[in-house]
Amino acid sequence: MSDDTVRLSDGTALHVVRDGPPAADVTVVFVHGYALDHRCWQYLVADLPAAVEHPVQVVAYDQRGHGASSTATSHTATVEQLGDDLAELIEQLAVGSVVVVGHSMGGLTALALRERHPELFEPTDDVPPKVAGLVLLATGSGERAAEARAATGLAVESSTSRIPAVINKLMWDLESLLGPALVDFVTDRSHKAMVTSMRWSLFGDDPRQDDVLLTLRMIRHHWPKTMALFRTALDDYVRRARLSLPEGTPVIGVAGERDRLVPEQQVAALLDGIADATTFVLPGTGHLVPLEAPALILPRVTAVVHAVQRRLREAR
Repeated sequence: MSDDTVRLSDGTALHVVRDGPPAADVTVVFVHGYALDHRCWQYLVADLPAAVEHPVQVVAYDQRGHGASSTATSHTATVEQLGDDLAELIEQLAVGSVVVVGHSMGGLTALALRERHPELFEPTDDVPPKVAGLVLLATGSGERAAEARAATGLAVESSTSRIPAVINKLMWDLESLLGPALVDFVTDRSHKAMVTSMRWSLFGDDPRQDDVLLTLRMIRHHWPKTMALFRTALDDYVRRARLSLPEGTPVIGVAGERDRLVPEQQVAALLDGIADATTFVLPGTGHLVPLEAPALILPRVTAVVHAVQRRLREAR
């Protein structure tokens, strides 16, 4: 994987990691969830190139306001903006067709892409559509918009709360004095209640300790500012999330059996009525399915990629 930067039309810089031939017929774009970054895909992006029959380009990126990408503002911290960002990224990086793999908020980004850029999903003159397949992990629709509230157990209810601001200042002061690696060590080992709460909220029966600690580190990087910025927009969007797709577009929904934030009923509800949609429930897994169950997700992503590759061959 190599690091890259995609500069958007408003000047925002998106941090991107990519692998495989840039001119591949299919590019797979991985879109992470709320308060995470591209590292949540580390297992899948490493294994996908060897799992598919024909070469693909693999792209994972940090969404606006997350990871090493540019910060968001109160005006740009919206799911609609994230959908526009994804459209620009696809335009710049993908020569051929695209399969979007979205986790949670990343799945909502894919829905916003469909809502705001429908032309990308429509075939024209026997030419396959630009966005030709979707895999939606822990992505649903409904009134239970609890992801932001439960993400760490920290209950970031308001950007005006003094307690998060005090704790956040302390964390950054520690980092300036001790360095990020040592602060990670201190928080990983000292905040047992935080780790326990986050593990219960986000994971299933038997997560790997390294994955729990990686998730804690990703969330710590985004708390409280980014989490507060995206909280309202995320809650609002998931309540009204809808998806319709052109006939023949392969789409797979994946739910974790132990997911306390997006239950399997919400995943099924989102895909209800889409003829070519399939929903899978992964036993014993929670919300962080890209880290918990990559071996179970990889065949689903591969199946969609192969379906798109077959469609491209038939079109020729």
